[in-house]
Amino acid sequence: MNRAELNPPVAAGKIIGVLDLQGDVCEHLDHLRRLGVAARPVKQAEEFEDLAGLILPGGESTCLARLLKIFAIDQVIIRKFHEGMKLWGTCAGAILLAKSLSGETSHLGLIDAEVARNSFGSQLDSFTAEAAIPKLSSTPIPLTFIRAPKIIRVGEGVDVLLRMGDFIAAAESPGILLTVFHPELTPSLAFHRYFARKCGLHPGAEDTADNVFWDRTSWMRFARIA
Repeated sequence: MNRAELNPPVAAGKIIGVLDLQGDVCEHLDHLRRLGVAARPVKQAEEFEDLAGLILPGGESTCLARLLKIFAIDQVIIRKFHEGMKLWGTCAGAILLAKSLSGETSHLGLIDAEVARNSFGSQLDSFTAEAAIPKLSSTPIPLTFIRAPKIIRVGEGVDVLLRMGDFIAAAESPGILLTVFHPELTPSLAFHRYFARKCGLHPGAEDTADNVFWDRTSWMRFARIA
């Protein structure tokens, strides 16, 4: 499957992009397509022009930050955000978007939140959980944490969607969604549906089949993007 096959013509402002530099690109594309939302991988400056929203996926935040500069798209993302494009950062993506990083220099700095990297330990300390988030779903949502950061503080204009113990796991401003876990690695479409609506799209009502009819390998059809 090449990029042309992934990107059929869609009206401007009706597409969600997934930053295609490193990380869980294919998994996010799969979830959006399951919702019936037009989506495509993006990495060139011109590919950002008609997006309603952009997902910055989980991966390795230091690597992603360097690639943003190498491909010269960090300033493109900032400019398009200020022009109205919505943003969602999952795990490493949340680190990139935060205005403050504990003990480190921030990257894009677009949402008033402080994030601490690798807050749970090594890869072996990854875990799954479940949480009720009534704003997103009438049923509990599965959560997957992989070398996850923690949101330890949010500022004015940022709302907490999910607090777990001593940290914030999900938060949002009018233009940005942050999750320190990986919704794209679970069958649930709740967060992708919520983000699509945040982008002004209409993916439809909650479907109880979200957590049932899911092929764990379905994202692999996106894995050979040219």
